[in-house]
Amino acid sequence: MSGPSLRRGRGPVIIAAAVAVLLVAASAGYVVIRVRQHQAAGPRESGLPASVSTSLANLMQLSPVPVTSAPGFTLTDQGGQAMSLASLRGRVVVLEFMDPHCTDICPIVSQEFTDAYRDLGASAPHVVFLAVNVNRYHLQVADVAAFTGEQRLTTIPAWHFLTGSYPSLRAVWQAYQIEVDAPGPDADVIHSSQMYFIDPQGRERFLANPMVDHNASGSSYLPANQLASWGQGIALVARHLAA
Repeated sequence: MSGPSLRRGRGPVIIAAAVAVLLVAASAGYVVIRVRQHQAAGPRESGLPASVSTSLANLMQLSPVPVTSAPGFTLTDQGGQAMSLASLRGRVVVLEFMDPHCTDICPIVSQEFTDAYRDLGASAPHVVFLAVNVNRYHLQVADVAAFTGEQRLTTIPAWHFLTGSYPSLRAVWQAYQIEVDAPGPDADVIHSSQMYFIDPQGRERFLANPMVDHNASGSSYLPANQLASWGQGIALVARHLAA
């Protein structure tokens, strides 16, 4: 269920623009989201961690956001344990929104998370990786547990894939300005792919926009060097907040 500190209708969040194209895969009968792989280089935004290069910030579409308290919630993780965002105070939280039946961007972000955990080194105990379920048709603990195992997210000790009732999840999506469109129980969910970095005081600090490309058959991928760069970037931002 959702906690009392959820809020809706927040003011504008500074979000770097991502270009999305909807792909109708007629043969498979589902719709997925495509995001351009490259973002045009621009001037460096002020307020970014010095450890993150301008090129890496551009790759991640990384932006600082107004320092405000992250909306609170209480959901259930892949182990069946209730977890509130407030209970994670004192550690950095890297928050994403994922579909446990996704075959597109979510497995890519999962690899980035496992790489980031490895790259954190001694800072790893100070960072928690969270995902909130965006699939209204697959709300069970078994659904998020299966995805966790398939994507080897069990290698991250502080990984939690959170789920709950549809109303409680929808309240979280709205609080974090996540757009969700679930065409049906057998379809990939079309949803905003945004990664929030929350500091140990429970405040939103940075926002990144994960991305993928697709090959001729429609399968998602990200070049190995970009996957590695994303892992390093997530680790650098989290380490900056944990310092």
